[in-house]
Amino acid sequence: MPRVALYNMNGDQVGEIDLKDEVFGVPVHQQALHDAVTMQLAGRRRGTHDTKTRAEVSGGGRKPWRQKGTGRARHGSIRSPIWRGGGIVFGPHPRDYSFRVPRKVRRLAMKSALSSKVSGGTIVVLDELKIDAPKTKDMIKILENLKVNNKALVVTAERDETVYKSARNIPGVKPLSVPGLNVYDLLAHPTLVITRDAVAKVEEVFA
Repeated sequence: MPRVALYNMNGDQVGEIDLKDEVFGVPVHQQALHDAVTMQLAGRRRGTHDTKTRAEVSGGGRKPWRQKGTGRARHGSIRSPIWRGGGIVFGPHPRDYSFRVPRKVRRLAMKSALSSKVSGGTIVVLDELKIDAPKTKDMIKILENLKVNNKALVVTAERDETVYKSARNIPGVKPLSVPGLNVYDLLAHPTLVITRDAVAKVEEVFA
């Protein structure tokens, strides 16, 4: 059972916390991580790109010149794909790029991402995270106390508007609640800062 240090907002260690093996101690499954990230990024694509085929471009209703006798190649329309300004043959059209991977694979990917934070020593567990008023400098101070100097994902059990507004303007820092936790953000941010209540909720959902 993984055991990590428990810190307060001043950066002092106030104890240790045991994490469940079935969530924070599983072997990292690279293929599951790849599938989950690919699914998430594909779902973000708008898919609104479009090109016109020869049936959609304007003009071309008349044969540009007679079939024989001119010495030039025969053509039936100036909107042929081989003409400048003509239609596009295999261009993109609006489509939905999203797809789904099996639920078990998604859960395995989440557990693998969380376990990689524990095995890499890049998880910081807070006993609590409370800010009286939305102030970015207060969140910066807390991160400095925890010696978090790079990109960080700050996770709380429920959406806390004060924490969210205090952290959203810090470059490289992204606040999330447990319902919004995802594999891509876990991998994109080197450090995971998570509250003890959020750990319990994650274990409740994924154990």
